[in-house]
Amino acid sequence: MVIGATGQLGSDLVKTFERAAELVPLGSRDLDILDAARARSTLEDLQPTCVLNTAAYNLVDRAEEDRPGAFALNAEAVGTLAAVCQAMGATFVHFSTDYVFDGRKRAPYLESDSPDPLNVYGESKLAGERLARERCERTVIFRVSGLFGIAGSSGKGRTNFVETMLRLASEGKPLRVVADQVLGPSYTLDLARKVWAVLPKATHPIYHLTSTGQTSWYDFARRAFGLAGLTADLTPVTAAEFGAKARRPAYSVLAHSHLAALGEDDLRSWDAALAAYVAARSSSR
Repeated sequence: MVIGATGQLGSDLVKTFERAAELVPLGSRDLDILDAARARSTLEDLQPTCVLNTAAYNLVDRAEEDRPGAFALNAEAVGTLAAVCQAMGATFVHFSTDYVFDGRKRAPYLESDSPDPLNVYGESKLAGERLARERCERTVIFRVSGLFGIAGSSGKGRTNFVETMLRLASEGKPLRVVADQVLGPSYTLDLARKVWAVLPKATHPIYHLTSTGQTSWYDFARRAFGLAGLTADLTPVTAAEFGAKARRPAYSVLAHSHLAALGEDDLRSWDAALAAYVAARSSSR
């Protein structure tokens, strides 16, 4: 069962599922996991052997003023799903974020590094991780970063960083993009394929899962413009100059030590993945 099946990652998980088993995709219209009673009854009725939850409150700045909303979806609802999975004997797969780290490290974060989130969003996702592991012994958590996927390139209200940048550039808007925050942006199609490869042989409760390499938001945007053939009025700024409501880690690149232990640390670079994404979004329109 994939919860959040119409989102960027969820839709790619559905698209890449190739096992000899039935997959049940549930979008937000099919299941609102904030409704604990309905979530429980839905899982009990369908009796899945594995539940993958991609539903999330991911409005990082808004979460600063909506702590209850962020924790309700990213923590409390996750705990409910995990408890039902435990009772059914199912595996629970949950997706977290690089924002559980504070960014003070200057080498990629290991799965064993201690989290210390800087913002409410990161706090809520970390709380979700902990509830999932406390309530279901068969929990597998994938921490991801800077997602971009085809489901974010079309449809009302859907977007991602790349799409926002390309849209604003095509409108001739001047752009100020943060240059002192470094991450490992990731193509959801690549991540989805890797999730299906890892799950049958997972031996750790937490895996870092991103495209390889690292870049700043500014260089990420600049590369996207180059690949899309757009000229943009682009200015690098510091995070302090940009002035977002939520603090973000200056460095949140994730190391893949647990993937490497499985022989699965072969994801392509963020640059190659971005090139594939830009080509795919063009052909899908």
